[in-house]
Amino acid sequence: MEIDRALCRFAHDGRVALGMIVDGQLYDLSAIDAGRYGSLAVWLQYAAGRERQAIDELLSLAGSISPLGSVSEMPHGQGGLRFCKPIDSQEVWAFGVTYEMSREARMRESEEPTIYGRVYQADRPEVFFKATPHRVVGPGEAVAIRGDSNWDVPEPELAFLVTPAFGIVGYTIGNDMSSRDIEGQNPLYLPQAKVYDRCCALGPFIRLATDFDPLALGVSCAIERDGAVVFAGETSTSRLHRSLDEMAACLKRCNSVPAGAFVLTGTGIVPPDDFTLAPDDVVRITIEGLGELCNPVVRLVV
Repeated sequence: MEIDRALCRFAHDGRVALGMIVDGQLYDLSAIDAGRYGSLAVWLQYAAGRERQAIDELLSLAGSISPLGSVSEMPHGQGGLRFCKPIDSQEVWAFGVTYEMSREARMRESEEPTIYGRVYQADRPEVFFKATPHRVVGPGEAVAIRGDSNWDVPEPELAFLVTPAFGIVGYTIGNDMSSRDIEGQNPLYLPQAKVYDRCCALGPFIRLATDFDPLALGVSCAIERDGAVVFAGETSTSRLHRSLDEMAACLKRCNSVPAGAFVLTGTGIVPPDDFTLAPDDVVRITIEGLGELCNPVVRLVV
């Protein structure tokens, strides 16, 4: 797919910079105006409360500056360019039980199943803190399974990005790694099942929120082991039970995100109950219009 109208963070000449992709070409935003585009956090603060105007300003730059090169070269490191994780100083939050498939899986794993059935229909959704930036990995970097868990799965999810004013400015792919046995023992163990080093992957880029319907996208996940696919599943973001605006409004209640935040919207793909990830597996998540997020798996030492 040709990437268009997207933000990214990329490495070039020993530095990490904020970039924009238009018609498959990469533009170095950080080199234009550090006060406005010096980092993703800086731009999100600038865009807060004027999100649509800020996006239009970004896209207008493509006609006035020269690109660094083609994005098609970046996955292979050609031209000295490569994608980095799209997060710099943002928090990551996550919503759960937003697909019927997720509700059913969580009810099966839990010793307190009725709470998941209730939250699916409740006015107040399940929302939890997922990761700080140092716990997030990007394309090609390893996600992790906990050393004290025996039932671990990826959770392929649409993620959206909000400014400090909670306006949605873009979308990317997320992997909300989860230790199902830990959460299943007791819902109070959710932070341990969800928050640890390398517990989240994001990327490869952020599709800007313009002329793009995030709720009509095919989502697929394949897990490879020893060169063979051992699990494959698919869903559509049209099956989300809650709207993205509802999620953003919920996150805003009595809360602040000074550098902006990535928001994971829940998963509609759940491997069978007898499946667990293993070290050296490879997780490939694809979402229409957002590319592919591919990560190997490692096990952490307790």
